[in-house]
Amino acid sequence: MELFIYIFAALFSVLNPIGTVPIFVGLTQHDDKKERSRISLWTAIDVFLILIISFFVGQYVLDFFGISIEALRIAGGLIIVSSGFSLLTGKFKKTRGINKKVENDVQNRNDIALTPLAIPMLAGPGSISLLIAFYQDHQETHEIIIASLAILAVAFSIFIILRSAHYLSKILGASGIVAISRIVGFIVIAIGIQYIVSAIVTIIKGNLMS
Repeated sequence: MELFIYIFAALFSVLNPIGTVPIFVGLTQHDDKKERSRISLWTAIDVFLILIISFFVGQYVLDFFGISIEALRIAGGLIIVSSGFSLLTGKFKKTRGINKKVENDVQNRNDIALTPLAIPMLAGPGSISLLIAFYQDHQETHEIIIASLAILAVAFSIFIILRSAHYLSKILGASGIVAISRIVGFIVIAIGIQYIVSAIVTIIKGNLMS
């Protein structure tokens, strides 16, 4: 249970579905309730598939390109810290990974679940690198099962949050969403720094022992 909570909390913080609420509201403001539910469901499914594939296949991609897990941790940590800092300072704008042209384009087509919602606004480099690094350290069967369940739980949470996005937007308001995003941002920064520190410590220990 402790491992499940750790993975769930780390992923939930990095993905920050609460911060996606105003974006989702803006992109689905002309859709009816049934269509919003459909988009919410497929966004959650897409995020789950992206994360689970990254979790199981990511290590082989690193091996193919000759990238060490420490390099991945540092790169991923920098991305996570950057995202967290943007959340904390309120500079995590609605365009998160998309420009105005793309935003206008998604308004004119029906399926926005995969892009831009699942990618890049939810499942991005930070969450993917986090899962690849986790898989490297936890390869026992029960750990893999727990991690997979945590990914599923995060995807389900995304579905619930996006499905309730229009209600949450009214209840929390812009200031409430900003406040939550900044709290999450602080946690995300801590997660990113922890990954960077762990990688540096591993590198130093390896050099001292060699």
